[in-house]
Amino acid sequence: MRRRVIGLVVLAGVVAVMSPAFPFLARYGALPQKADGPVTVLLAGVTPKYDESAPVWPWPARAEDYSGLTDTIVLAQLRPDGTTNMLSIPRDTWVNVPNYGWGKINGSNPHGGPDALVGAVQDLTGVTVDAYALLSLNAMRSMTEAAGGVTLDVAQDMKYDDNAGKLHIDLKAGRQHLSGEQSEGYLRFRKDNLGDIGRVARQQNFLSALVGKVKSPLNWWRLPGMVGAVDRNMKSNLSREQVAAVLGAALGGPKVSMHTIPGDFGGGGTWVADRAALATLVENNFRDPNDPRRLSIAVINTAAPDGSARRLKDKLEGLGYRKVSVANGPQQNAVTTVTGAQAARILEDVGHGQVAQAPGVPGADVTVRLGSDTPAN
Repeated sequence: MRRRVIGLVVLAGVVAVMSPAFPFLARYGALPQKADGPVTVLLAGVTPKYDESAPVWPWPARAEDYSGLTDTIVLAQLRPDGTTNMLSIPRDTWVNVPNYGWGKINGSNPHGGPDALVGAVQDLTGVTVDAYALLSLNAMRSMTEAAGGVTLDVAQDMKYDDNAGKLHIDLKAGRQHLSGEQSEGYLRFRKDNLGDIGRVARQQNFLSALVGKVKSPLNWWRLPGMVGAVDRNMKSNLSREQVAAVLGAALGGPKVSMHTIPGDFGGGGTWVADRAALATLVENNFRDPNDPRRLSIAVINTAAPDGSARRLKDKLEGLGYRKVSVANGPQQNAVTTVTGAQAARILEDVGHGQVAQAPGVPGADVTVRLGSDTPAN
């Protein structure tokens, strides 16, 4: 009898701890699973809208519809081994917004919703986004409270009051434990000489402290509450499979690295990306090492109809290959061959031929020799 009572008490405790995450688990029904490749999720914090017709001041916030400006934008890529790379994108970054034109990236969501924001980020970085998650202003505050607060070093005194936005910040420099409300102020403060770039650095400092806390086994019991806090304040198109992959990656670590869009201040308070430096950053940190599309491909026409090499180059680039070139080679009557790294995988995209062991074009990871079996168009 006593053992049964103890068992019921333990079960009740487990249910109590897990209950905040039940809505999330019920929606996705996903168990952690190791994926074949990385999952890239765009995270964006949405600013609230206020009811300007209300008879009271400050104006109350309207019901969240996730259509406002995005204050915080982070591209997070989680790999199966738990390696996680996060790229902070300053809200004032100057980009070409799909179906709208050039403007600050934080205006993408109001102009075209999450699809426009995703498109702007993909155009800027060249990284394919698998899913998005828009978070309301309450998400970070609620998650921090569920985590029991966060301890970090505040680099400088922060004092700011915005009655309209109901934002009041009063933090002193030094190491301290921040509540959810204090964390929100720390993350939103931008009244220093660096503006949004300084805020991005603080966001990364906060995320590092938060990740460090939840990695401790002593705090794992807090995770369901944190999941529930985010779920209540989120709009997302994550699929069940993607959630399973994210959970699987999280159980593998996570081992988090933070990055920021390289660039410099431009006119009108903008941040102008250094495209060359960004391309290098992306290549080193956000390309799946097992993705053949990151390899350099040389295409040679040895016995195919005229124009075949150019048509294959266009086809591969349409599939996302970024380094495809046409090279010259000796003419011969032979079938199409693919040699080099991941030849079998690339052969699937070529569409015909066979894998062969042969020297490739110097400087290329893969060489495709188009033979007489190549279709005419």
